Amino acid sequence: MPPTDASTDAGTTPVTDLGADPGPGPGTDNEDTLDLRLPDELLALLGSEVELAGGDDLLDRIGGWGPIATPVGAFHLVPVRVERDLPLVSRWMNDPAVAEFWELAGPESVAEEHLCRQLDGDGRSVPCLGVLDGTPMSYWEIYRADLDLLARHYPARPHDTGLHLLIGGVANRGRGLGSALLRAVADLVLDKRPACARVVAEPDLRNTPSVSAFLSAGFRFSAEVDLPGKRAALMVRDRSLRDLL
Repeated sequence: MPPTDASTDAGTTPVTDLGADPGPGPGTDNEDTLDLRLPDELLALLGSEVELAGGDDLLDRIGGWGPIATPVGAFHLVPVRVERDLPLVSRWMNDPAVAEFWELAGPESVAEEHLCRQLDGDGRSVPCLGVLDGTPMSYWEIYRADLDLLARHYPARPHDTGLHLLIGGVANRGRGLGSALLRAVADLVLDKRPACARVVAEPDLRNTPSVSAFLSAGFRFSAEVDLPGKRAALMVRDRSLRDLL
């Protein structure tokens, strides 16, 4: 149950290889006009993700949710494939700022074991790359909080859905991007999962930027909870309050 690192960024350089680390992109003051259309190769890849999501699962077929428009660009959750995405995810996990809270630094086998535990499970947690304007720039875990260890530590409701997030590159943090994407993805969960009344998260209380990002994204602080390895802030985004916060 790794904590959420919701640091922020504005990565906008289009790429087509989901396994490639985009590195620092152009700043927001760059006057060049960028082509933000999704490349044909990426569209084909995303189409294959929809096909792979053919059956019903515990999270209502995340692979078929499709791209969404956000204030920071076109965003798509793409389910992870270890053979394609492991080098990128492992590189992110070895960033000291990420490793402090996720505790998955080390050789690729460490991140691989973590990903495989989810991918070989029953579908209650789905690891995804966050692709913004064609650039893979974040790692997400969408999970059934009511079926997770977390449910032992708060009054869970059926279909509560949890989020974990890390923003990949150092240059992609500290600009409010995490808050914008957290709000967009939480709303996406509520739109695609009609049985879900709440989106929850449990960032480490020490991770002040993460807690702040959730608050800015319309989540409310619900409680402090003691989880294995951390004291967490239970953050909740309610369907009934989504238009008010």
